[in-house]
Formats: sequence, C-alpha cells, structure tokens
Amino acid sequence: MTVELISYTQYAGGLCGTAAAVCTASDNPSKSLKHALDSGHTSVLEHAVFTFRIEGLSRAALAQLTRHRLASFDVQSQRYVRISSDDLVLPRTLEEHPDLADRVDYAMRMVMDIYQDLVDAGVPKEDARYITPQAVPTTLMMTMNARELLHFFSLRCCNRAQWEIRGLADEMLKLCRHAAVGIFDKAGPGCVTGSCPEKKPCGKPRVELKK
Repeated sequence: MTVELISYTQYAGGLCGTAAAVCTASDNPSKSLKHALDSGHTSVLEHAVFTFRIEGLSRAALAQLTRHRLASFDVQSQRYVRISSDDLVLPRTLEEHPDLADRVDYAMRMVMDIYQDLVDAGVPKEDARYITPQAVPTTLMMTMNARELLHFFSLRCCNRAQWEIRGLADEMLKLCRHAAVGIFDKAGPGCVTGSCPEKKPCGKPRVELKK
C-alpha cells in the first residue's frame, strides 16, 4: 500500500488559529488555537482539509474506511476497470498456517481466473466482479478535514484497529504531522497522551506515536 498527501490547506495552523481567534476576539491566532485544542473546541479544525491518494488498499479495508462518513471518497470503479489478480492483499497471519495459506492462494487464483474468463466471454465487468474476493486491492482519493482526521487517528491508530487500516492511519498521521505542525502533535489513540479509553486495554501503549 502506498499513501500520498497530494493536497492540503497551506498554513493550516494559521488558518485554524484565525478561526479560533475570531471566536474569542483575540489578536493572537497561535495562542487561540492552542487554547481551543486544549479545551476540546476542535470545530475550528474543520477549515483545514487534507486530500490523500491511496493505492493498494484491500476492499476489506475500504469497507472500514468508508464508515468515516465525514469525508469525501472517489474509488477506482470495478464497473469500468478490469481487476488484476497480481497484487491481492492477504494478512500475514496466514504465514502461521502454511497448509491453509496454500489453499487460500489456490482458491484466490482460481476465482480470479474465473473472473478473467467471464470478462473475456463478454460478461460485463460490473457483473463479473461479484465473484471477486475482498483481498482485491483498489486505488482511491480521500479528503478529510483536520477535525475528522483527529477522530480517525484516535480510532484507527489504536492497536485494536484492524492491521491494514491501522497501517494506513499511521502513514497518514506521519504525513499530516509534517504538513501541519501543531495540529496533529497529540493525535492518535488515547494511550498517546493519556489513558486508554477501551474497556479492556491491550496493555501496549503506542509510545512510538508520541511527538
């Protein structure tokens, strides 16, 4: 999977700080932004948006990603684009079960071969895709505002998040921290800056996400 931040609000911290300053009639945007974030008043972050190009995300992970409804998505269409079977996304846990992994690989290849045969036979791609597995990768563009990104990182950077979307969230967080200094310093699951909100914590705080 590759993740690229292809567009974002320039000087996002300054823009959001100006919004925070308007709320309090302050003449210090930087101080106003810090005060707003420390107070949990994150609505000012909705003025900054970030657009990502994501390649190689499985359809299984895409289903999770699109549950974040405060975002805009454009996904490669399986109605018009012929699906390749070269780069199926499979979990590493299969490596712990070599015999089963071989069976999975055989089943996946067989299904994808049937898909190609259906398309070659004239079956519309939008119909042939019904037999394809969730391991099929896709390409998409996604835009989120900074407020929703903080919420996204709080959930998807957690150890309890599914491995693929957690990897996506980690990469997105790195890019956001570089692009918008000050906004994402404390981003991540609760264990990054405080205590875990989960009823049953995993016991492994993600200290590597602390800045």
